[in-house]
Amino acid sequence: MSNAIPNEIKQQILERVREGKSTVVEIAKQHGINVNTVYTWISKSMHGGNNNLLAISKLKRENAYLKQLLGQLMLDIERGKKDRHG
Repeated sequence: MSNAIPNEIKQQILERVREGKSTVVEIAKQHGINVNTVYTWISKSMHGGNNNLLAISKLKRENAYLKQLLGQLMLDIERGKKDRHG
């Protein structure tokens, strides 16, 4: 019995990593795949360092977090203005 994972599934997993909405560990667990296997696929998918999936994924998650934080801060500021002006 082969444990080979179909190429279609590999591509779906790599796309999820590219999207950056979940960590590699989370994606691997959701698919029941060893995280080292996913990191190997990522490594093999990179071409000359131009397509660093891990860095892109991390930056997308960080960007989403910062946008959420900024929105919360702006909301807090607006609430503060309303409280001061009645």
